Amino acid sequence: MRVRHFLLDTDLTPSEQAAILDTADHLKATRRSGAGAPGPFAGRSVALLFEKPSTRTRLSFDVAVTELGGHPVVLDAATTQLGRGETVEDTAAVFSRYVDAIVMRTFAQDRLERLAASASVPVVNALSDHAHPCQALADLQTIREFKGGLAGLTLAYLGDGNNVAHSLVLAGALAGMRVRVASPPGYEPFEQVLRQAGEICAATGGDVVVTHDALEAAAGADVLYTDVWASMGQDTETDSRSLVFQPYRLDEKAVEAADPEAIVMHCLPAHRDLEIAGSVLDGPRSVVFDQAENRLHAQKALLSFLLEHADAARQPPARTPADKAVR
Repeated sequence: MRVRHFLLDTDLTPSEQAAILDTADHLKATRRSGAGAPGPFAGRSVALLFEKPSTRTRLSFDVAVTELGGHPVVLDAATTQLGRGETVEDTAAVFSRYVDAIVMRTFAQDRLERLAASASVPVVNALSDHAHPCQALADLQTIREFKGGLAGLTLAYLGDGNNVAHSLVLAGALAGMRVRVASPPGYEPFEQVLRQAGEICAATGGDVVVTHDALEAAAGADVLYTDVWASMGQDTETDSRSLVFQPYRLDEKAVEAADPEAIVMHCLPAHRDLEIAGSVLDGPRSVVFDQAENRLHAQKALLSFLLEHADAARQPPARTPADKAVR
């Protein structure tokens, strides 16, 4: 067995994704009951390496590792030797000697892939410019809580076809959901992501549609979702994007077009009255803070899954009777 990594949503099978969500639900219920965490990470350390600013990701992973009984080592990459030019490969080799898993928030997806290729411990994508798979796990957990399931539900994403959109498309396809993405021309999700999602949907019964009409995407949807129009590293494009994305604001019109019981989601941080109307973000349909909380529970479940597989990979293969006969 090889060490498992979580760099993209598709690093999980549909059944593994569902099992992690089940574990996340259990961990959430356990925490709320006051029973405390089981502490399976006793004596373990997890490196949390950040090359981008973070609030929810940093806090949720820090608390997750601590409540599982482990030791989180939070590192600002700029203050490590990475910031002085040490290679990702050398960093991975060193970290693998110290910690049991590496969680990295970075820019290029290639940096995560290089880290994982050189690491002998699990590597987790805590956000890259290409994908945000940990966010998508928490999103699916939230949708299940409020809707009772995932397969067959319609999720409408309005806005930039960014890393969050990519993960929602892939994770939604794995769960058998109908995902609609409404983006301005030229800002759609990457074609390779849509193609991969389409292949997954053929097996799970899901569906992915891209449109340039926000209200068409929102019509009858069970879930309405949006994200910032300018992601980290795109700050100079904020003004120009604000003009292009105006028709894609998640506002009262979008809510009225959706199913009467639709829920509203945003991965945060949000700009009220920009990509989402303040009245919608703070309204009765909003589940954004449940969504934020579930980052903690989903990431606990994910780390538990990855370390369980890592432990199994380190076990020597069982000896067969034929092996025992050869001494």
